[in-house]
Amino acid sequence: MSAVDARTITVKEAVSRVTHALKKDRPAFIWGPPGVGKSELCQYIVDSGELGNAKLIDIRAALLDPTDVRGFPAPDLANNRMVWLPPVDFPTEAEAAEYDNIVILFDELNSAAQSVQAALYQLILNKKVGQYELPKNVKLVAAGNRESDKGVTYRMPTPLANRFVHVEVRADFEAWLDWAVANKVHEDVVGYISFAKADLFDFDPRASGHAFATPRSWTFVSQFCEDDTITDAELTDLVAGTVGEGIAVKFMNHRKYAKDLPLPADILAGKVKECKTKEISAQYALTIGMCYELQDTFEKIGKDDSDAWHKLADNFFRFMMDFFPTEMTVMGCRVAINQYNLPFQPDKLKHFDEFYDRFGKYVAASNED
Repeated sequence: MSAVDARTITVKEAVSRVTHALKKDRPAFIWGPPGVGKSELCQYIVDSGELGNAKLIDIRAALLDPTDVRGFPAPDLANNRMVWLPPVDFPTEAEAAEYDNIVILFDELNSAAQSVQAALYQLILNKKVGQYELPKNVKLVAAGNRESDKGVTYRMPTPLANRFVHVEVRADFEAWLDWAVANKVHEDVVGYISFAKADLFDFDPRASGHAFATPRSWTFVSQFCEDDTITDAELTDLVAGTVGEGIAVKFMNHRKYAKDLPLPADILAGKVKECKTKEISAQYALTIGMCYELQDTFEKIGKDDSDAWHKLADNFFRFMMDFFPTEMTVMGCRVAINQYNLPFQPDKLKHFDEFYDRFGKYVAASNED
């Protein structure tokens, strides 16, 4: 897409747009920079249930050969002619009958050789290539980086581009946070990005460095943080090699603060009676840690012992009211409810009335923003 016609939306917004296109049986093309979550967007749509019982087939178009699309010629000796064997990645009618819809994602389509794009043209245009015809419940999506991202791309033929509904996405903190919580991204990563939102995505195609921060690369950092066998020195090098040197230094400093903080489980148990830290990033880290702990505890006991869980939740509010400034307390409440979906029942929270009297108007105002 050119700079003139680029209209960007968040990944979260793109979900509904792409879903509407697929429901109308219109192929969609998702444009965006590397690591922003284009592939994950398609998986989310399939898992959402909007397309019924659906399946995603992820095909890396850049790795295809034209015969991978057209199929392979084979002799039909009985009829003295040549036939085409369909590609194994494409669903048969019998396979498609097991689902309400099948979504085929041609990832990195504009990085595919032009001969492959030409082969895909007929498939996208008519849902047919050679002797193979896509089942009627198959929907088509493609994704790729923009030319401005300086990756390996080929300009898409105009007739092929005209077959798609084009959507360009950008990195978005709120959408990433929802995804990170649902996918158990390490609390140090969530705490840091919640404090330094600009570091979620730090891609500059003009930069000379190899590593840069994207939602995808932060997932790699999360995996490193989960491994207790990795030393701090090793982790520093791994993080620098994943999101870049500058951000790695800031992230490791954040972890240093977080290590010196009280344990979230102890706070929720009512064992922590003081908190001297005034560092905002450390307070972010504590808030995220407590939300993680509450979420995990609810999954273990909350449904069976709501009273015991609400005692922990009450200590969450008490701690924030006692030791956090107003903006952090309001943020903590919003994160707990909106991102972590913690099912607080006000009548079971001992300190809820005090919280509401002191902070209720700020929470309401922040939800209107």
